[in-house]
Amino acid sequence: MSEAAVQKQVPSHAAFLERLAGAPAPASARARLGQGAFVTLRLVDLLGPAGATLPLAAFQYQLAATERSCHNLPGDSTETAHLCGLVQAAADAFRARNVQLVAPALLAYAHYLEDDLRLPEALDVLETTLRVGGAALGSGDRIATRLRVARVLRKLNAFDAAERAYEAAGALAAASGDRHSELLSRIGRANALMGRGNLLEAGRSLRQVLSDSEGLSDRDAQARAHQVMAVVLSLAGQPAEAIPHEWRAFELYEDEPSRMRVLSDLGIMLLIVGDVDGAERALTEVVRRGAGQDVLDNAMIELMHCASYRRDRLGFERWRERCQARCEQMPPNILADFYFKSGIGRARFGQFDRAHAVLAMALTVAEQAGVHELAFRIERVRAGLRDCQQTCSAPSAAVAGSECGSKAVREVSAALSRLAT
Repeated sequence: MSEAAVQKQVPSHAAFLERLAGAPAPASARARLGQGAFVTLRLVDLLGPAGATLPLAAFQYQLAATERSCHNLPGDSTETAHLCGLVQAAADAFRARNVQLVAPALLAYAHYLEDDLRLPEALDVLETTLRVGGAALGSGDRIATRLRVARVLRKLNAFDAAERAYEAAGALAAASGDRHSELLSRIGRANALMGRGNLLEAGRSLRQVLSDSEGLSDRDAQARAHQVMAVVLSLAGQPAEAIPHEWRAFELYEDEPSRMRVLSDLGIMLLIVGDVDGAERALTEVVRRGAGQDVLDNAMIELMHCASYRRDRLGFERWRERCQARCEQMPPNILADFYFKSGIGRARFGQFDRAHAVLAMALTVAEQAGVHELAFRIERVRAGLRDCQQTCSAPSAAVAGSECGSKAVREVSAALSRLAT
């Protein structure tokens, strides 16, 4: 089969072409990296079943062209390192006729893209891994890749596709006796149910996962289930009950990125119950230690929200400006949340006309992204914006003193104080 025939059978990697098309100039770093990623993935496509009979000379021709493209990439970019490594792995895999050799580089690149919130591109790379690897992929890689596909789809609010991917991963895990991955697929499905707003079923599923994971002494699965359960309880209007689950997840996790994500979520919940000091301690720790970009974005948005809660105008503007500088890179759900809490802050400082305009932007973004639960909350705030003018003129002492007195919340807040010292 000729190279041209192979190329006709491979996908276009449109997500990377969109990055290239949206670049400010053809010679910009964004354009060069988008083109470099595109040609690198077209090289990887040649490792798939359609390229099984491709002559070595044809592959080498494409390899040389790809290497030339990579030489033009920014030398100080992490993405450049991923792409150069992927090119080398593809060359090794073709020469050895072993597609398994390219899988680690593909998964590492997908992980980088997901952390950088380039979700359609991450999905493209993960689907490329499954398509090119086919049956040659080891069982563990197939399961892990399908779980990651499901997670990215969920982050993109594609809940139907995410549930199907989680179910497929769970079936593979059960067939291979991988109890840990089977638990992860069940947690993922509960997460998708939560995203749809089915909190009752999500909580029921997670309680069973917690029981099963404790029976297996699976520390990681317990941590993940506690973390999602905390979010479910918080969304159900039970933040005081959620906080101990979130803290337990922090104690169980052993890797720093997961711990920072939990601290960010914990800060949000502590603010809900009126423990602003505890919330700021948790969120400031996230910013101080560093985390994935989505976690940092959320932490800065919540620190802005804390400042407006305190009626700290300077603090609010400082965090708002830092968030504003990130708007173009934020995924829709985080962007809508930023506009939402920025609008609330404007209202708290008496700027009701500006608050109404910003909340309208938040609602538009949330509706376009299909984030229905957030859109509902935005509509409620907008509807009562004028009526709340008097209550927004001073901090909500009644809220601050409500659930903050819970013994479990006080224990978590005290533990956070020790963490910061």
